Amino acid sequence: MKKDIWFLVWRTLKATFRKRSALILYFGLPVAGILLCTLLYGSQGPTVLKVGIVNKDTGGRIAADTLGFMRGLDNIQLAEVTENELTTRLASGKLDSGLIMESGYSESVLQGEPGHIEIESLKGAEATLYLKSMLYGYIDHVAAIGRAAGGEETAFNELYEEYRSAEFQLQSEWVEDTSAAQEMSFQSIGFLIMFMMTSAVNLSELILKNRENRTYFRILSSPVHARTYVLSNIIVNLLIMIAQIAVTLFVMREVFRLDPGVAMWEMFGLLILFALVSVSISLVIVSVAKSTAAAGALQNLIIVPTCFISGCFFPVSVMPEAVQRIASFLPQTWVLESFESLQSGENFGGIGFNLLILFAFSVVFFLLATYNFGRNNDTRHFV
Repeated sequence: MKKDIWFLVWRTLKATFRKRSALILYFGLPVAGILLCTLLYGSQGPTVLKVGIVNKDTGGRIAADTLGFMRGLDNIQLAEVTENELTTRLASGKLDSGLIMESGYSESVLQGEPGHIEIESLKGAEATLYLKSMLYGYIDHVAAIGRAAGGEETAFNELYEEYRSAEFQLQSEWVEDTSAAQEMSFQSIGFLIMFMMTSAVNLSELILKNRENRTYFRILSSPVHARTYVLSNIIVNLLIMIAQIAVTLFVMREVFRLDPGVAMWEMFGLLILFALVSVSISLVIVSVAKSTAAAGALQNLIIVPTCFISGCFFPVSVMPEAVQRIASFLPQTWVLESFESLQSGENFGGIGFNLLILFAFSVVFFLLATYNFGRNNDTRHFV
């Protein structure tokens, strides 16, 4: 029996890769998915906030220092403008937000009650949140000195100079932002999941193709048993998908230099388990379909919509709550949630429940396929 299985496996592999288009189908498309994710997310860089400054408190020292503080902030581009120019540039979108320091601003901070300052924007909190958090923190520190000095200018100047010349210094250090790479990796895995399921159905369709061209019946006229034939198809399916996973992860890591934040062996193990689920689903589709055309229609009806709902193309969190509930019943969702947990620092043992659910999916679908094949008289009992 083992000899028959490996003979059929070798024959099927040879027939499958006789056409070069098979290499594009099974290995080229997952790599194209990585390229697409790189183009979609790779261009995202640090956002530069364009801020217009209207300084009406020209003689105020604190106003001048505030302006100097803002010039030292990262990712902020300043432009000193008049109030009319600020309104025009905000309306045209040339500026993201504007800061107006009215006359008396420096005095209000000196008295410990900051006022006479206003932030304007037509883009809402998205354009002002960073500016407010940094600027108001600085103003609050200076105002606290003013309150400690009791509004006395001489005392304030002494305390303020001590504050500015303090021995302690804040040192900043740049760290690499890996969020974009992790997001690209996540969506690349989503595309790989879809291509794995498509590949599984295409390979399982060989059973129907061989039935339609009568090859299957010639095989069964030999000592080869039907169970051996189907088992060989499952082995071919798994071998090709294991190679598909290995090539995709290699290209992701070594060619595109994407760091998913997950150990490669963990990703590999998770995806191999999903490969088992994909094969079981493909066998259910083939066991129900009466022809390759029907199998193709079922493939389009099942795989693409379920991948869409489960978050293979974009995060499931943006979908309505009712759709999110449906997604929890799909195996793709459990793979993506497991991958996301691993990216968040969870170890492989911590996703044990998810792995158990995926294994349960494969068992249920294999049993369903076995039952359908057993009832299918047209194929003379595949199993």
